[in-house]
Amino acid sequence: MNDMMKNQGDASALFKGWSDDPRKSLSMHKNAYIDEQWLNVDKKEIFHKSWQFLCHEENLREAGSYVTMNIQGQSIVAIRDKENNLRAFYNVCKHRGHELLSGQGKTKRVICPYHAWSYDLDGRFLEARQSQFMDNFNPEDFCLDQVRIEVFCHMVFVNLDPDAAPLSDQSGALADEIMAYAPDLGRLTFSHRLTYKIKANWKSVVDNFLECYHCPVAHRDFCTLIEMDTYKVKTHGIYSSHMAKAGRTDNKAYKTDGAEVTDHAVWFLWPNTTLMRYPGSGNFMVWRFYPISPDETYEEFDFFFENSTPSADEVEAIKFIDDVLQPEDIGLVESVQRGMQTPAYQQGRYMIDPDDSGLSEHAVHHFHSLVRKAYLDI
Repeated sequence: MNDMMKNQGDASALFKGWSDDPRKSLSMHKNAYIDEQWLNVDKKEIFHKSWQFLCHEENLREAGSYVTMNIQGQSIVAIRDKENNLRAFYNVCKHRGHELLSGQGKTKRVICPYHAWSYDLDGRFLEARQSQFMDNFNPEDFCLDQVRIEVFCHMVFVNLDPDAAPLSDQSGALADEIMAYAPDLGRLTFSHRLTYKIKANWKSVVDNFLECYHCPVAHRDFCTLIEMDTYKVKTHGIYSSHMAKAGRTDNKAYKTDGAEVTDHAVWFLWPNTTLMRYPGSGNFMVWRFYPISPDETYEEFDFFFENSTPSADEVEAIKFIDDVLQPEDIGLVESVQRGMQTPAYQQGRYMIDPDDSGLSEHAVHHFHSLVRKAYLDI
């Protein structure tokens, strides 16, 4: 109880000067970005209790297909069983804790590579060599531990919290919004992945994503891809939406001639996932931010197109993100992380546009309000 009270007191200090009105509020204190204590809280109270993107449903359509992932130290496997049920388990053998599967693929049963204990696709224990000689060996005691799993807009998510509400309930109108802008999402296929290691706290990376106040300064080519005067940002529960029209004149980002997608439609889903539809051909992107340490973040950026091999125009769009947009953002957040190490910065202010434009930072305040709730609920 004393540790809990201390953590709550420490959390309150991070939000000194906080107001639910972003126009009046100070931002989150820098200690939330540089202190190891809060990274541990992020892992246990945020990542272990939230819905995490795993893959597009295409990877788990057939019986025996599986995909593994690691959620901040917790190894998980999702698998389609013989009755066509989608299941997820802690990816550890009940004998000695060895990880059962790796990567993704297809299997008829789950066999531990250490001592060959085996499990059915529904997690039931099947057999272990010499178990028939053991006293009081009850096979039901060694079934795999299940994890929450949900298909949401043709994407598979998992959650380590057994008491978490379904993502479809938590996210309100998000599914309707996504499918209205990306009705072809179920037909798209994985095409490319970009990965990055960034020398900045994961929350700094999210902060940067959630506002375009910096875009006219740092992303001049991006500002030709969309019409900044149409950029609107709305916050809703555990997500925010970031919408704009494609540029009306020639842009300097990548070719969009004859584009079938003419909207920049982006959603941030608490705590670390962004879902995106950029101007161009039929496309969808899923971008995740994973903390490694207080000052390092790992990013995965998946592209889904109409074909598994990107077209020339799609390659150009990927190169714009990889060669231009990402280096610009990475330079910004790494500079912020260095600046937070100095005594000259403690807290800042949110710059707010009452018209909810992309130049406003109210979505950053919204994200910080969710962090604040997680910290104060410890």
